Amino acid sequence: MPGIGIKRWLLVLGLGTAVIGMGLGVLLATAQEHHWLPTAVHNALTLQFLSWPLRILLTFVMGGLLIIISVLKIGRNLVAPFSPAHIDVAETVYHYSRRQRGPHIVAIGGGTGMPSLLRGLKEHTANITAIVTVADDGGSSGRLRRELGVLPPGDFRNNIAALARDEALMTQVLQYRFGKTLEENGATGNGRSHLQGHAFGNLLLAALTGITGSFDEALLAAQQVLAIRGRVLPSTLANVTLTADVLVAAGTVQRVSGESAIPEAHGRIQRVYLEPANVQAYPPALQAILQADLIVMGPGSLYTSILPNLLVPDLASAMQHSRARKVYVCNLAIQPGETDNYSVADHVATILEHVPTGCLNVVLANNNLTIPPETGGGHTIFVQPDPPAHIPMILADLVDEQRPWRHDSAKLAQAVMNCLA
Repeated sequence: MPGIGIKRWLLVLGLGTAVIGMGLGVLLATAQEHHWLPTAVHNALTLQFLSWPLRILLTFVMGGLLIIISVLKIGRNLVAPFSPAHIDVAETVYHYSRRQRGPHIVAIGGGTGMPSLLRGLKEHTANITAIVTVADDGGSSGRLRRELGVLPPGDFRNNIAALARDEALMTQVLQYRFGKTLEENGATGNGRSHLQGHAFGNLLLAALTGITGSFDEALLAAQQVLAIRGRVLPSTLANVTLTADVLVAAGTVQRVSGESAIPEAHGRIQRVYLEPANVQAYPPALQAILQADLIVMGPGSLYTSILPNLLVPDLASAMQHSRARKVYVCNLAIQPGETDNYSVADHVATILEHVPTGCLNVVLANNNLTIPPETGGGHTIFVQPDPPAHIPMILADLVDEQRPWRHDSAKLAQAVMNCLA
């Protein structure tokens, strides 16, 4: 297979063997000159009983066969402890090499939308950086944030699981959520386990934070243990709170504090903020943005997953100065409490209201609206692909036909790669 970086080293091996062969030839010639070997032995070693064309051909064939056999045996013995029997080694090496040379892509967001993107992208490139919001304050993440003072681990867990090599197993392990009630030791007074509602991956990241001393070191340790394709970074290490101005009635705007409380206000969100506002971005996240070939925002909750990252001033400035193409992946369906009745144009207008000029070049939206809304047991209300005023829009079939409120990972990744091309 071309481009896997093996044949060049086989050539070096062959050249090294040829150099050794030249040395052996000199040694045999010297031995003959000084009569160190009997003539019969020398003639046998140098194949004097054959014509000179056959001597050259036989030595090349025998030497080549020995090199091939030895390389095959060494390769199999070295790879065997790390590769299951059913996996083709050459195919694995080829895909690994291709991914290592893939483009540098930065994905910005959080929630449940971005893992769908990462799951598809990791088949095209290993140079993936996911930048995730730290504003989550609900569910297991919120409890750990309040009780242990760690950054909310939930969105990081989801994206690490999506980038894991053995995703079928690691997703089950990291996403396993304790749900049993206990009356024995370890249960609260009402029979509720202290672990109830916690995802194992959240507890793992919280434990690693305690061991390593910081959340970013915990992320690095988890990613090394799980051997993920890419990396997952926070947009900031600051303890931030997301707030929003929500129009709850005619002319009445209410300030709502807390990421999980914003959709519960049941109003039209006017604008979101970070408190404190002037937090510092995580330096490796800035470096990834400035070195990226493509920056992808979304998919995910517009106000509570994507914009909290873009509200970090340094990160928005890096976006503005990056020479990468910046793509916004619009959600497939409306999100009740956040984007009721929003079209693609409304999503883009909201982003442009919150970020500096130059942070968005193109929007990628779904144009397959033919799937029945009740498919998959839900009631999907598709976002209408109305074109935004000043941003080019690319339309493609991005929908998962079994769960039409979610993106199909393979379709989305291919559409994103096409944007890069």
